[in-house]
Amino acid sequence: MKQEPFKNEFNKMFKPYTNKSIPGRLRFDKESYNKFLNFFLFGNSFYFIINHHMVNMDFVSEEVEEVLGYHHSEFDIAFLNTIIHPEDRSWFLGIGNRTMEFFSKLPVGKLMKYKVRYDIRMIKKNGEYARMLYQGILLEHDLKGRFLRTLNMLSDITYLKQEGKPILSFIGMNGEVSYQDVASKNIFIESKDELTKREREVLKLLIEGRLSKEISQILKISKQTVDTHRKNMLCKKKLNNTSELVGKAIRYGWI
Repeated sequence: MKQEPFKNEFNKMFKPYTNKSIPGRLRFDKESYNKFLNFFLFGNSFYFIINHHMVNMDFVSEEVEEVLGYHHSEFDIAFLNTIIHPEDRSWFLGIGNRTMEFFSKLPVGKLMKYKVRYDIRMIKKNGEYARMLYQGILLEHDLKGRFLRTLNMLSDITYLKQEGKPILSFIGMNGEVSYQDVASKNIFIESKDELTKREREVLKLLIEGRLSKEISQILKISKQTVDTHRKNMLCKKKLNNTSELVGKAIRYGWI
């Protein structure tokens, strides 16, 4: 998903979490929140605190430089959006909407009894992508249940998972029921519209396992034309071969 549409959708998704009605700046005491860190799985990690009233980060731990290579002073919400893998941006928005839906159905008294967990790919300063495990809990909310502050941790789990779609879970604490591998949708797929009608026809037949010669006979076009459509699709999707094209077409629903 392209950066600008992603940024716009993220801002719309993020808005319901915020509460602009509270005057002044919320009090932040880093030490008083350190006790919450034992809710997380540790590894090569860093943590940050989001102030949903100010729509910014109150704190970013210095370990972000060790994990992703960025200085903690440059790491904020806007910057975080830019380093998410383009193919995972749609999943990220789907996870965000599913999370908002989940918490909106909880009684206010249970909002702080759940940890959100999912994985997402992010680009490091050296240009490499890392699979990051996100874990987050609510630290503060108002009387209506609107988020005020969340504690968030990102851990590099590339050594554990390199392939597959992001997985979302809601982990219950203090005896609450957990919900593992919650269904979330890649809800902002734009790739389908990038392909022409003829390209989608060719792609559908490729998914069925047809060869270029068979496709040319079925569509009544030359084999050369079929091969041109294949090359154009690889170019548009920035892929290396037909196997990648077919695999991602199935995964992301391009036809």
